[in-house]
Amino acid sequence: MAEYRINDLAQVSGVSVRNIRVYQDRGLLPPPVIKGRTGWYYDEHLIRLNLISRMLERGYTFATISELLAAAHHGMTVEHILRGSTKRSRFQNLKSVATITVAELRKSLGASDRTIALSQKLGLLAKEGAGFAVTNPELLEGAEALVRDGIDIDVLLDRWVRVQDDLEDVAHSFVSIITDRFVDASLLGFDDVEVGRISDLIRRVRPLAHEVVDSTFTKALDREISKALAAVTAILETSTPAPMGEISEEQD
Repeated sequence: MAEYRINDLAQVSGVSVRNIRVYQDRGLLPPPVIKGRTGWYYDEHLIRLNLISRMLERGYTFATISELLAAAHHGMTVEHILRGSTKRSRFQNLKSVATITVAELRKSLGASDRTIALSQKLGLLAKEGAGFAVTNPELLEGAEALVRDGIDIDVLLDRWVRVQDDLEDVAHSFVSIITDRFVDASLLGFDDVEVGRISDLIRRVRPLAHEVVDSTFTKALDREISKALAAVTAILETSTPAPMGEISEEQD
C-alpha cells in the first residue's frame, strides 16, 4: 500500500496542502496515521481527495459533501438526508417499547422463519411471549432501511454470521498470545500469585485487541466506502452533464 507525506499527497492528488488540511478540519478527510513525528497518508486518502475534488467541480458545497460522506459511512441514502430527522422511525420508537411481533417482522423485513431463527441465534431478537424483544433497536432499524432499499435480509444476516465466525478466530489469535506462552501443564506447579498474574495478562489483551480490530476495520471500511463512492461518482460523470459554473475549493 502506497504511503504519502502531505506534500507527496498534494502532488499526486493535485490538491494543495492547505486544502488537504481544510478538508481534514472539516471532517471530509480522515486524519493521517502518525508514525514518530510524521503523518502518513494512504490510498484511501487519495481516493477520498479525488472524490471530494470531483464533487466540488460538480457544484456540491462542503456541507453537502460532508452529509453525503457521513450518510455513506452509516449506510444511509440521499433519500434519508432529504427526508430529514424530524420524523422518528418505528424502530427508533422501539428503544422504549423494545418488542416486535412476527407479523411486523414479516412486513418490515420480509422475514422468513429462517430469518427469525438466525436473528435469535445472533442475539438480535429474544423470544418474549407471542413476539420478540429487540435487543438492539439501532441494528434492526439499519436492517430495515437496507431491506427497504432492496437488500435481502438473509444475505445481510449471513454476512453477520461470517463476520462473527471470523472474529471468533481473531479473538482466539489474540488470547492465544498469552495462553500459548503460559497456559499448559506447567501451571500445575504455579502458586496462586503466578496464576493470578497470568489471568491478569489474559484480561489485559482485551483493550489492545479491541483497539487493533476497531482501528483496522475503520480504516478498511473507509477505504472500501471511498472506492464505492468514487465508482458511483465516475458513473454519474459519464451519464449526467456537469452543472453550469464551478465552485472554488475554498467555498463554504
